[in-house]
Amino acid sequence: MSSDYEISDDDENYYDYDEDMIDGTQDEEEEDGDMYMDTYGDDFKVAPKNKRKPYEIEYESLSQAAVEKLMQEDVEHICGIFGVDGSTAALLLRHMSWNKERLIEKYMDNPSKVLVDAGVTVKEPSSPSAPVRSHSSSNSNSNANNGRRPTRSTSKLIGLASGSKSPKIPTVSPPALRPSKPTRPTPFVCPICFDDSPDLKPLSLDCEHSFCSGCWTAYVSSKINDEAEHCIRCMAEGCALVTPDPFIRALLLVEPTEPVGEPSLQKENVATWARFQELLVRHFVASNPNLKYCPYPSCTNTVSCPGAASKASLATVVPIVSCGRRGFGITEEMSQSQPVGMGLAAKEHKFCFGCPIESDHRPVVCNVAKMWLKKCRDDSETANWIKSNTKECPQCQSTIEKNGGCNHMTCKKCKHDFCWVCMGPWAEHGTAWYSCNRFDEKGSVEARDAQSRSRASLERYLHYYNRWANHEQSAKLSVELYTKTEKKMEDMQITSALTWIEVQFMKKAVEEVEKCRTTLKWTYAMAYYLARGNEKELFEDNQRDLEKAVEDLSELLEQPIEAENIPTLRQKVTDKTVYVQKRNDIVLEDTAMGFLEGRWKWNVAVEGFDEPEKVEF
Repeated sequence: MSSDYEISDDDENYYDYDEDMIDGTQDEEEEDGDMYMDTYGDDFKVAPKNKRKPYEIEYESLSQAAVEKLMQEDVEHICGIFGVDGSTAALLLRHMSWNKERLIEKYMDNPSKVLVDAGVTVKEPSSPSAPVRSHSSSNSNSNANNGRRPTRSTSKLIGLASGSKSPKIPTVSPPALRPSKPTRPTPFVCPICFDDSPDLKPLSLDCEHSFCSGCWTAYVSSKINDEAEHCIRCMAEGCALVTPDPFIRALLLVEPTEPVGEPSLQKENVATWARFQELLVRHFVASNPNLKYCPYPSCTNTVSCPGAASKASLATVVPIVSCGRRGFGITEEMSQSQPVGMGLAAKEHKFCFGCPIESDHRPVVCNVAKMWLKKCRDDSETANWIKSNTKECPQCQSTIEKNGGCNHMTCKKCKHDFCWVCMGPWAEHGTAWYSCNRFDEKGSVEARDAQSRSRASLERYLHYYNRWANHEQSAKLSVELYTKTEKKMEDMQITSALTWIEVQFMKKAVEEVEKCRTTLKWTYAMAYYLARGNEKELFEDNQRDLEKAVEDLSELLEQPIEAENIPTLRQKVTDKTVYVQKRNDIVLEDTAMGFLEGRWKWNVAVEGFDEPEKVEF
């Protein structure tokens, strides 16, 4: 299966983005990409891809409409089995987190309980067991012989309350009792806003808890927009009935035959309905382990990746996927005020399917990447710094920092005198404080060894962290780099005969530098946890070659543009871009094959891998 991510990584594929958000699932973009490849594809002579690379994973990009189609198929499937309407089937599926098999099993066992638990129907009250009282013994006998008499009485009361004619008076009634005249229906008063206007429109669910349409609309809008709720229950206290989709749609959207209200309010209601549809899609995606919603702002696309749905698969593959769209939520006004060509507006939506990291963290697997980020966030390294620069009092264990050259230390807390070098009591040193002769003591040796190990661990961490942070900072400056490169591309057109298509080699080079810096950033996180051995040395050799190639290409991009040097610069940048891409593929492919073959060993315990033989740090 081909994927949008594979298309976007093609070395001969260029795009001119004129919109703030471009959906990669459309066929028009693929046709434009083919046209651009034919135009300037000679600059990058790379063999076309016939199959997926070892570090890539098979996936499919889905738009919101495609996901809604999958939801509708599940709803129709349940409708055909249970014989219920679409809104009821949708509520049942959401109650069971879209697990059709579990829903069918539960429904076949006890359909009434499932309907009540899902909020489709209300629980029926238990019928009273006491007989209905009467005014004569004959009526009493009649009630005893006829068990349906109380039911008929109940139906009469309901009919009377609904405005029907008065029931006939039994012949056994006392003479003084006369038929009562029909009472006038009381005006409706909303229990929420206490409005009793004659033109008020009361609405209720099957539970018959009536509220005015204004309160219903405000309640539903608040639940959707403020609380992000897709399961909206009745406003009555203690009522568990869930509002079906047609009820919410009728509240928010105006039918063509109905009068149109205030335009601003109607616009808000339309946006609320769209938000409600998005929440339903998000719930469906969250309930399906094969699907994941794009985490980028203002994006509603979804990715299907069954190959990374299990935890076991995350130990052999890094499931980096793309939803097929580009851009970072740039507004329409921004896109109209300035042309969208490079930078954030053209960035592809890449993220990890297997973990919450919202970026490409290849070549390191998800569990190691999360360990590294946690180590960078927490205070563990602060504790290492304290251990490296301070010592604890041998008597009260208070942390002490040396602020002078004398090794005679006095704890301010417990007033204990000790030697800073050997941590032994100062009284045993006599007057020779400057010549400590207690280095062979067991306790002193252990203290010095712990101090040395802590300092070595801190220096090792800082070695990898500084290089990781350097490449991360360079990636953050990519916006400025894109702007400078676009300006150089415009200067090339002015000072030479090159067209806009022919100067795209600069854009391709910048994109390749940014992608490779992301790879380099995560190689340092992986190297920090790799166990010592030949595999780690080969990994660091590939890392070194890629880093040198990226720095050479970055230096070429920083060179000033001169008209007579443009052809030479173009050739150098093109050649170096292809070489950088090849080095990046070598790093990613070798690492991916190592995970598949089980070659990588860690110096700490990593979920999904064998326990380390020896924990180095």
